[in-house]
Amino acid sequence: MLGIVGGSGVYDVPGLRNARWQTVASPFGEPSDALLFGELGDVPVVFLPRHGRGHKLPPSAVNYRANIDALKRVGVTDLVSVSACGSFREALPPGTFVLVDQFIDRTFARVKSFFGPGLVAHVSMAHPVCACLGERILAAGHACGVPIVKGGTYLAMEGPQFSSLAESNLYRSWGCDVIGMTNMPEAKLAREAEICFATVAMVTDFDCWHPDHDHVQVSDIIRVLTGNASKAQSLVTALAPLQNGRATPCPKGCDRALDHALITAPAARDPQVMRQLDAVAGRVLGSAG
Repeated sequence: MLGIVGGSGVYDVPGLRNARWQTVASPFGEPSDALLFGELGDVPVVFLPRHGRGHKLPPSAVNYRANIDALKRVGVTDLVSVSACGSFREALPPGTFVLVDQFIDRTFARVKSFFGPGLVAHVSMAHPVCACLGERILAAGHACGVPIVKGGTYLAMEGPQFSSLAESNLYRSWGCDVIGMTNMPEAKLAREAEICFATVAMVTDFDCWHPDHDHVQVSDIIRVLTGNASKAQSLVTALAPLQNGRATPCPKGCDRALDHALITAPAARDPQVMRQLDAVAGRVLGSAG
């Protein structure tokens, strides 16, 4: 099942057959919104607006755990995160789509794991996105005429303020390509939930390092968002049929990320925490829900 998390400007998926909004409960609290279910062709698709319809939630207030848990709970196996971002590179101007393959996490006010006291786990984030899903996204972009730059490092900042000039220049010196506020801990949680994950970063501005963009304005970003949203919707529509050729299990092991991650001895595991993790980690805990 294909899942889409829509960021700024992407609040639904036009063209879904049998479209219906449905509330999904999570033991981790309330997701950002109800989930939109439907089909593109014969492929089941689930969409979640990350900030809620009407853009009610700032990045730090998004319940990332509830979002990923709800998507896992309804059967999502492949998740595409569509996110607005700023660019650190002249070669990545506004309107560019970037298939991110690395992250630097500079967020600090968010719960970043499903695991914790009572059940400890450590998953690898060396390669945080699914290369197989990424290849299908690139093919979809080619098919629908939406060029996508392959590879890039996404700097995740806390927000909600945009960067200072000093921060923008620092992140450029680190070799980052784009900057956004929402893909962490989203990517980490998707890995813990054993979901194939990929990010399509939609550039809206050059961030404040650029002499022509030294004061990033929401009004300027919204103008670019409108064009980006329509391209993102075309991309999703082109991606759906390519999911029919998806290899199972995932050749990159995304769906087995917890095989060697749990470190707490079985006898010491907190039963309440295990119940919370029935969807996320049920495969390895023997309690898939």
